[in-house]
Amino acid sequence: MLRPPRLIHLTLSLAASGRQCHHPPQSIRQLFFCTQTKTKHTSSITPKHASLWFPQYQALAACSDLASQEYSLIYAFPAIRGLRALSRLKLIQTGVTAALLPTVYYFYLHGQASVTLLTYTTGIAAFAAVMLYTISHYIRRVVGMMYLDSTQRSLKVSHLSFWGHRRDVYLPVSDVMTLGDTGDSPGEPILRLKRYSCSDTLYFFPRLGRVVDKHGFEKVFGTLT
Repeated sequence: MLRPPRLIHLTLSLAASGRQCHHPPQSIRQLFFCTQTKTKHTSSITPKHASLWFPQYQALAACSDLASQEYSLIYAFPAIRGLRALSRLKLIQTGVTAALLPTVYYFYLHGQASVTLLTYTTGIAAFAAVMLYTISHYIRRVVGMMYLDSTQRSLKVSHLSFWGHRRDVYLPVSDVMTLGDTGDSPGEPILRLKRYSCSDTLYFFPRLGRVVDKHGFEKVFGTLT
């Protein structure tokens, strides 16, 4: 089919103007390619939607860069394995007691269980739930390991989640308070890991734990003496 001369001229003009479009940075284009490869979706970004996509990719790229950096261990707390086992044991105990409650109530409603058994089972289930919340509340704040990247600008902190799984948090070293700023003395058995940007607090134990890299540790928290 032959196109009118005006339509051909308009098509060539649009094609020529498309060559002058500014491409996104290389890191954003690589991230978009990886995202497409993982999700197996194909899509095109028009100029109207570019402002919505690119800021998200920049944030993901920054997070991806932090996770892909090389980190060296500066602190380890071997007892974190025991705390993980305790956390999961409390989960199992709470799950078992919660699963028994409907059965006990069923037998009680049919006159096959006494009030004493019902009260005893309910009390155990409630106590297990309270203990699970209390233990998990403190175990989640215990630092298991800390890593420092090669540039000594990023700190990776590993601690447990509510379900007893490992959780890694990446913090700028400039955002971590030194021992002098937190008010803790190096000789105390429990030290606090606090940040300038928020009030969240984690705890680590230099005496029970092991400072693998003293120089890197003091780079983040200050001198130990």
